[in-house]
Amino acid sequence: MERYFTQSAGCAHAKNRILCSAPRTMAAAANNIVFIGPMGSGKSTIGKRVAIALSMDFVDCDQELERRLGVEVGLVFDIEGESGFRERENRMLTELCNRDNTIIATGGGVVMSGENCAIIRRRGFVVYLETPVQQQLDRLCLDKKRPLLQTPDRREKLEALALQRNPLYLGLADLTIPSTSRSLAIMTRLVCRLIQEHWTPPARNKINEKN
Repeated sequence: MERYFTQSAGCAHAKNRILCSAPRTMAAAANNIVFIGPMGSGKSTIGKRVAIALSMDFVDCDQELERRLGVEVGLVFDIEGESGFRERENRMLTELCNRDNTIIATGGGVVMSGENCAIIRRRGFVVYLETPVQQQLDRLCLDKKRPLLQTPDRREKLEALALQRNPLYLGLADLTIPSTSRSLAIMTRLVCRLIQEHWTPPARNKINEKN
C-alpha cells in the first residue's frame, strides 16, 4: 500500500511525523473508526475521549467481552487458552464492526488473525497508535491483569510482540499516529484533528453526492 508522511503541527522531528496510507475508497466510506496498537498505547483512554469529541459511540472489544462473560480476559486465557480467547474475540469483533458511528478499541493481538484484519478493514477507518516498548513498560508498570505480561521479563516479551505485530499494525492502518508522552488532552485533540482531515463519515459522503 502506498503511504505518505504529513507533518503534525508542533512536531519538529521525523520520529513524530504522522504516517498516512494513500486514500482508499472503503476507508473513506467506513462506518466506524477502529483503534489498533499494542497494549498500553492508549486505545481505550484516547478512544473514549475522541468518541465524545466526534459525537460517536465507543466500545472496547475486550471490556465488552468481559462484561458479557462476567469474567476477566485473564480467566478466559487460563481456561480456554489463547486460541479459545481469539475465537471469542473474533465473534465479538464481527458484531461490533457491524455497528455504525462507533469507535472501537481492539486488543493488541487482534491483528494476528487475517480474518480479523479483513473485518476491520471492511468496516472501519483504522487508526494505529504507534508506541515504543519503553513507553509501554512505563504505562503498564502496575498492571497485574494482562495475561501476556505475566512473565519474568516484560521487556523481552513486549519486544518480541512488537517485532511480530508492529508490521501488521502498520500494514492495516489508514492513519498511524505516534502515541507520545504528550498530555492526554493534547493527544486527544491531535487524534481528532487528524481523523477529521483523513476520514469522511458516510453520512457526509451522501450529502456531498446529493449536492
